[in-house]
Amino acid sequence: MSLPQSSLAAILADHNLAALGDAFINFVYSLALSTKKGVPDGKKVKGSMLAEALRRAGLREYVPSSVSSHMLADAAEALLVYAWLQNCLTLEESVATLEKNEDFTDGLSRLLLTARNRIKLS
Repeated sequence: MSLPQSSLAAILADHNLAALGDAFINFVYSLALSTKKGVPDGKKVKGSMLAEALRRAGLREYVPSSVSSHMLADAAEALLVYAWLQNCLTLEESVATLEKNEDFTDGLSRLLLTARNRIKLS
């Protein structure tokens, strides 16, 4: 699937990407938790965790200053699924990145940085 975007800000503001990204990151998070625990575990990533990860990754500046924490979480979800759809991140790599970090927020931050560094913008 090709999803040309003109800027990082446009990706972060895309509501359709955020909706798909919500399901994607919850799946990645659940797989990482399941592997760490050794048993299947389905969980949702808290919006506050995603918003903080976006801040830690230094991506806050690409989102308007007046947005809520929920919208910051949506921006993180949009970027991660965009990178996956563009084959810049794999599911396995995403899960492994979260597994490697004791603090899942740090893992999400690293994943966001990886996505940001790999996407090609026109």
